Amino acid sequence: MKLVTYTHQGKQSAGFYLDGKIWPFSAVDGNLPGSILELVKAGDDAMEQAKKIYAALPTSGIASLNESDVKLEAPIPNPTSCRDGYAFRQHVAAARRNRGVPMIEEFDQYPIFYFTNHNAIQGPGEIVCMPDHFQKLDFELEVAIVVGKKGRNIKAADADAYIAGYTIMNDMSARTLQMEEMLLNLGPAKGKDFSTVIGPWFVTPDELEQFVVPAKPNHVGKNHNLNMKCWVNGIQVSEGNVADMDWTFAEILERCAYGADILPGDVIGSGTVGTGCFLELNGTGLLNDKNYPVQWLKAGDVVEMEITGLGRLVNTIVKDSSDFSILELKKK
Repeated sequence: MKLVTYTHQGKQSAGFYLDGKIWPFSAVDGNLPGSILELVKAGDDAMEQAKKIYAALPTSGIASLNESDVKLEAPIPNPTSCRDGYAFRQHVAAARRNRGVPMIEEFDQYPIFYFTNHNAIQGPGEIVCMPDHFQKLDFELEVAIVVGKKGRNIKAADADAYIAGYTIMNDMSARTLQMEEMLLNLGPAKGKDFSTVIGPWFVTPDELEQFVVPAKPNHVGKNHNLNMKCWVNGIQVSEGNVADMDWTFAEILERCAYGADILPGDVIGSGTVGTGCFLELNGTGLLNDKNYPVQWLKAGDVVEMEITGLGRLVNTIVKDSSDFSILELKKK
């Protein structure tokens, strides 16, 4: 089942999505919740009933909207929290190699994550950035899950059952702000908290069952053979696969839920796929060629991300009219 949150005629609504058509929840069944988040919170029985409705839509005769006539939003515009993981060894190893430091052995011992700003979640469309964000502005190609039910102290072997859906994530990054504050061994914070993009669809696990592959050796949980790509201004800059995740979402969930509750509506990103950001691409390029043309995002750039089964997420970078800079506030 594919679900979307969209704005039509000034009203934000939730709907079923199939082949460019959207059936509003309210038009299909008056008993359906008003949002995807509320549907997730309603539990497994509500989700199973929604799947039955979804399967019958093409022949139901119920009127639908064209995708081209609405504005797609983040499928979960107001998640209960947002975490981001560090699951792809290729990305971590390349980034460390490019900085001239060895691979950190702790990566292979346990998964990690950080909390980011769940109030800065957005969907397709414009990403408005302040002047300091343009100091090495970057995309990050990721996949994310949405937690489907409350849990605590969950074992990885049981954790896949807590996943309600999947979506694309672009973990936007202002690298100068990020690197500056992390010199103090805290963060990331200001380098990340201005925008995290998810969408365009919320896809339930049954839709991806055909793509399930085993976890890597010595790991637990499902993985998926889903191709991941990113284009900037129509030029492909990144390609990887969800199956390249070393740490599975089940293992990440196990760590998230240790001594703490995970809740329906929590969004958890995978971390960046190998080649999935300019920070890594620039570092690798310069390592091989000192004249490599370094690239960062700028105003007007169009970023497009596509993952098999999860759709295509499109955003345009926009410069805020303000000239306010927190980098200029540093004490001398």
